[in-house]
Amino acid sequence: MFNARKKIVKEKGAAPTDLEEEVAKALFDIEVSPSSDIKGDLRDVYMSSAQELEVKNRVALVVHFPFRVWKTVRKIQGRLIRELEKKFSKKHVVFVANRTILDKNFRRKGLQVRPRSRTLTSVHESIMEDVVGPTEIFGKRTRIGVDGSKLLKVILDPKDKDKENVEAKLATFSAVYKKLTNKEAVFQFPEV
Repeated sequence: MFNARKKIVKEKGAAPTDLEEEVAKALFDIEVSPSSDIKGDLRDVYMSSAQELEVKNRVALVVHFPFRVWKTVRKIQGRLIRELEKKFSKKHVVFVANRTILDKNFRRKGLQVRPRSRTLTSVHESIMEDVVGPTEIFGKRTRIGVDGSKLLKVILDPKDKDKENVEAKLATFSAVYKKLTNKEAVFQFPEV
């Protein structure tokens, strides 16, 4: 169990929850299993937190990674999600990177300029890409209702080879995106 603790890095030494311990142990098991083909990439990967969400009649597991390891996670995202879904049966697994949003009065923090990647819009766009990963986003439409409510329609890549698995997860994507950004979004594949 000691080695699995290396897979969780919490800020200011906060104690990990049972769920986080469980996910960290699963990550560690995948790393040490001899048959795993993503073993080398997993060595430098660690998570920062995990949470569960109720989606219709399923449970979604959202795993947060620090931004500095996100590049590595991105490379092995598809295979790692499959491995974790095997370990946590009946749960959809979604990976998200931790990103910082700087508000309009960022100068108080001693910064001269606010990078575009730290704006609310940019962070929400990136979260959306994380949530649907490893699938690509193919297009977006914003539908504004008569009452002024905005609904974002996100169209996913129709050529995705994992389409059957992803179609089952579309409701999960919407729920996770709503929880993280408080924005309504509908994920779908284009009608052919």
